Amino acid sequence: MSLRALILAWRDLLHPRILSVVLAGTGLTLALLVAVQALVFWAIRWFSPETVTLPWLGQVPLGSYLSWGSILLLPVMAVFLMAPVAAAFSGLFAERVAVAVEETHYPDQRGQPLDFWDGLLESLAVTGAVVLVGLGTMLLTPFLGPLAPLVWFTANGWLLGLEFFQMAARRHLPRERAAEMHRALNLRVTALGVMIAVLLVVPVLNIAVPVLAAAGFTHLFQLSRTSFPDRRG
Repeated sequence: MSLRALILAWRDLLHPRILSVVLAGTGLTLALLVAVQALVFWAIRWFSPETVTLPWLGQVPLGSYLSWGSILLLPVMAVFLMAPVAAAFSGLFAERVAVAVEETHYPDQRGQPLDFWDGLLESLAVTGAVVLVGLGTMLLTPFLGPLAPLVWFTANGWLLGLEFFQMAARRHLPRERAAEMHRALNLRVTALGVMIAVLLVVPVLNIAVPVLAAAGFTHLFQLSRTSFPDRRG
């Protein structure tokens, strides 16, 4: 069912209403990556020595080499940044994606809008957790060895699944009921989350993945909801 939800979400990306969210998300994502790159560029310029003297070479403009060379790291930074970007994205655009998906595929089963600030605060908390997972995995890589990618994908898949699925579920269920549904479908939700996490490391494609995640988890909720009837309160 997780794979089916992902396939349905792929098809939705070209839906006009969802495509507009993809374009908006792409613009914000690129702006964020450029801002982070600019911050790294100027931090290197500020803290590194302007020149160093090396044997045979004389004075070398180290600051310029390092700062301009940091631009080459942008694709690498994009890979590590896309998971927290996806988590933050859920608080900004997931509601719009869920509405478009439900009006298109489930017109008789549409949910109620979530409070924007409530969703944003939750997404920021998950974003922080995703950042900590990324940093922790990087620090533990020498000890984890080949298991490091597995830990990263699994942990981020679980966190992203928790955030996106509960936001989809809470449009129909109270918070406690949404959490209960997540626990009951934990393996299914995490499986879709891991697939999303894998797609986040694919260059270029990963820019559209946050929208894909919002659509995918909306489909997963709708496909799984038969045993969890609406009981908002």
